[in-house]
Amino acid sequence: MADLLKMSTDIIDDKIGVDDAGPMNRINFQLSEIADGVAMVEAFSHCVLFESEDGLIAFDTSGPQGGGRVMEAIRGWRKDHFNSLVYTHGHLDHVGGSGAFMADADAAGRPRPEVVSHENVPNRFDRYDFTSGYNMAINQRQFGQFSRRGYELNDGASFLPASAARPDRTYREFLDLQIGGLEIQLRHAKGETDDHTWAWIPERKAICAGDFFIWCFPNAGNPQKVQRFPVEWAAAMRQMAEQGAELFLPAHGLPIAGADRIRRVLTDVAECLEFLVHETVSRMNEGARLDEIVHEVSIDQATLEKPYLRPIYDEPEFVVRNIWRMYGGWYDGNPAHLKPAQDSRLASELASLSGGARVLAERAMALADEDPRLACHLAEFAVQASPEDRDLHQIRAEVYQRRRAGETSLMAKGIFGSAANESKSQLED
Repeated sequence: MADLLKMSTDIIDDKIGVDDAGPMNRINFQLSEIADGVAMVEAFSHCVLFESEDGLIAFDTSGPQGGGRVMEAIRGWRKDHFNSLVYTHGHLDHVGGSGAFMADADAAGRPRPEVVSHENVPNRFDRYDFTSGYNMAINQRQFGQFSRRGYELNDGASFLPASAARPDRTYREFLDLQIGGLEIQLRHAKGETDDHTWAWIPERKAICAGDFFIWCFPNAGNPQKVQRFPVEWAAAMRQMAEQGAELFLPAHGLPIAGADRIRRVLTDVAECLEFLVHETVSRMNEGARLDEIVHEVSIDQATLEKPYLRPIYDEPEFVVRNIWRMYGGWYDGNPAHLKPAQDSRLASELASLSGGARVLAERAMALADEDPRLACHLAEFAVQASPEDRDLHQIRAEVYQRRRAGETSLMAKGIFGSAANESKSQLED
């Protein structure tokens, strides 16, 4: 078993550099015992386990394709029945593997574990069924690179698999569970989702945090997903920081030991979110447009270099846009964007004024390294104006591929890489 607590301690205490530490979010389906009767299976989303006198309690189940491997790792550690599954929230990589837990109970002739969650998780399941095709498309765009490595997030038929177990028991704000002599206090807070749960286990002085902490910049801006809640997220982090936890168990990344260390990292995350909210809303109150705010508000680079705040998944610019969406709606302050012309119509007009779509594309190529933001606009206009021109698609693919290489966040890389692949597919036809 890996000593995950030593790994996180060495990283946070600067005993080893982040570049030498390897990935904090490891997908290896290996179980490590964190303390006596407490274990973690590292998967796309971890499964955190507690022993009790009346069976095992699992926080999250990993995704549809990982549930079986998670279960195999657990059974190599303990053969006890599962008393309860707690969903920290309803994202697919947390609930999708639950079918494997139910199948394990059925195969052993045991009662199925009780599934516990916040009351909004069933609503999320309904929304996933309603928007299954859309969610499959955006997840492929966002996580396609993991699929190529063999870590599929979907079963191929629907976004939420039929085997995903719906909650048996839900709560609104607070739920105190007593399971086999172990007290587990479930607390609701909005953050990455509106259905999020974090748990305090007093006997262990432990927090199960779900996705409130993910060992990189908080996923509070995701451009392809529904509203995130940075104000409430920061408040939850501060509440956790004051709990006095000695053991912190996130659903992604390494567990953390030590009250001071835990308080420090949680407070750092809260401060980042609070800063972005304050700076964004202050400018909104002064009448600034979204375009101005996005290009003015940023986090200090030294902060983003901390090993648990690097913008390798989400990034501050996307959080600013999500704050605007929460408090300002979808209108960005530019009246031309209120009822805009069709993209292709605008592109054709600009191409005509500039001397043709090829001129736009060639200028995009010239700016690809110097000003990649502008280059993407021009490449997009060129292809919109002349969508059948293979040469323009060649340039668009190159511009977006270079843009992808210059980005840090998985979300930006996924979207820009997908755009490049769209044009590459035109070249293959």
